Amino acid sequence: MVTGKPNFILYAQHGWADTGKAIASLANRLATPKTLIIAPSLGFVNTWLRIEPLIEAVEKIAIETNSRYPDTPIRIIGHSMGGLIWLEVLNRHPEWWSRVESLVLVASPVGGADLARMFDPLSLGVGIAGDLGKNRRGIAAAIAKEIPTLIIAGDFDNGSDGTIPIGSTKFRNAQFVLLPRLAHAIMRHHSEVATVIKDFWASEKILTSIPDPDITDLLIDRLQLISGITDAHHRDFTKAQVCFTLDNGVSICTWKNSLGIDHVFVSCPEGKCLYSGFVGWLHSENLRQTIQEIAQEFTKKTS
Repeated sequence: MVTGKPNFILYAQHGWADTGKAIASLANRLATPKTLIIAPSLGFVNTWLRIEPLIEAVEKIAIETNSRYPDTPIRIIGHSMGGLIWLEVLNRHPEWWSRVESLVLVASPVGGADLARMFDPLSLGVGIAGDLGKNRRGIAAAIAKEIPTLIIAGDFDNGSDGTIPIGSTKFRNAQFVLLPRLAHAIMRHHSEVATVIKDFWASEKILTSIPDPDITDLLIDRLQLISGITDAHHRDFTKAQVCFTLDNGVSICTWKNSLGIDHVFVSCPEGKCLYSGFVGWLHSENLRQTIQEIAQEFTKKTS
C-alpha cells in the first residue's frame, strides 16, 4: 500500500482469457515502493464476451484514480487485449496524454488478431472475435505520436509468439523490440520483458527519434490499409508466387490457400519475408485492385 503521493501510477492490464495476477507480478517487478499499481482483474469469463464493457470498466477505474492524483505521472502496460483496451481508453481521453510518460504494449494485436478473423471471417463483429480482429493502427499511431510508446513482441516460431503474428503488433511512431523464444502467455510476466521496459523507461524517450518510413514501409502501409486485410504468419511465404518486383528489389507475392483465402507477401531482395497478410472472400477484389495500383504507383517511386 502506497502512503502519500505516488511517484507514478502504473496501470497494468491483462488480456483475453486471463486475470490480473500475472500482469500484476510484472508490474511489481517494475514498481518502486512509492508506485501506485493499478492492475484490475476484469474477470476471465468476461474477456470471452465483448470488449466494450471491459473498456468501460478500465476507463472508470482510470477516471477515479487520475482524479484522486491529478498531478501524478502515468505509465501504462497492456498485454495482448489489455493493450487494445488501453488504446481505446486513451483515444477517448486525449486530455490525459500529457501525463502519460510511457505506453508499453506487450504482444498486442493492434493490426487485428488473425485467429479472431478465422472465427469471424466475414467481419460481422461476432463476439470477442470481432473485437480482437479490428485494426487499431490509426488510433495507435496517433497516440504514439504524442506519447512515448514501446511495442514488445515475441518470436516463438519464426513469425509469431505462438498466438499473435509479429506483424500485427507493429504500427507507426513507436519503438519496437522483438524477443526471441518467448511465447504469448509467458510474456505477461517474463523477466526479459521487465528488463526491456526498464531500459525503455530509463532511456531518453524522444518522439522524433523514430525513423521516417522508407519505400518498403510505405508499401506495407499501403497493403495494411486494404479493407478486410489481417496480418498473418510468415509460414506460407514459401508457397507464394512473385507478382512483380520493384526496382529496389522488393517483391510482392501472392498465394491462395485451399479454402480460397487470398494471401499477400512482401519480400526483400534477399528473399526474406517482410510482411504477410490475408483477406477473406468478401475483400479479395480489394486486394487485387490494390496490388495493381501498387505496381503502377511504387514502380514510379523506385525508378
